[in-house]
Amino acid sequence: MEMAWVWTGMVTLSLLFGLLSGNLDAVASAALDGARSAIELSLSMAGILCLWSGVMEIMNACGISAGLAKMFRPLLRFLLPDACRDAETLAAVSANVSANLLGLGNAATPLGIRAARRMARGCGGVASDELCRLVVLNTASIQLIPATIASVRAAAGCKTPFDILPAVWLASVLSVAAGLLAAGLLSRWRRRP
Repeated sequence: MEMAWVWTGMVTLSLLFGLLSGNLDAVASAALDGARSAIELSLSMAGILCLWSGVMEIMNACGISAGLAKMFRPLLRFLLPDACRDAETLAAVSANVSANLLGLGNAATPLGIRAARRMARGCGGVASDELCRLVVLNTASIQLIPATIASVRAAAGCKTPFDILPAVWLASVLSVAAGLLAAGLLSRWRRRP
């Protein structure tokens, strides 16, 4: 509901300043051009996202996703020891991390929500340290194949949408490390007498 107020305020201010400056026609033209560009971008991205979602389904059918998830289970057991005692929670967390690795945040979100719900049981309405670490892993996620970003770049006309891979790898590793470090420090600070 708050976003509705934000958007309404932005439109109202745009119309007001356009009217006061005598550029109301330019404001209306820009609004229509923006709407057209948004539709074009959405349609071009939809095809690329469908392609990568199909690749994810093929990887699931071939067992590659399960292999990726299995590969990360020792690390997840270290980061989330209590959550990993439950096989279903571990499976959801592993699948979430695998989908994020492939840059498929849309596929990772429901898995992360399922894992978070299972981890939140018995927390009494306060997020545990492990649940906070899961949120960090899900939000900052390391991406091997940034499919969504590449699709946006391809839709915008980029001829080499994957040339950003080294920068994405470095940035995602650093963001996960910084997030986990911050979560660890805040956890210790909160427990301090």
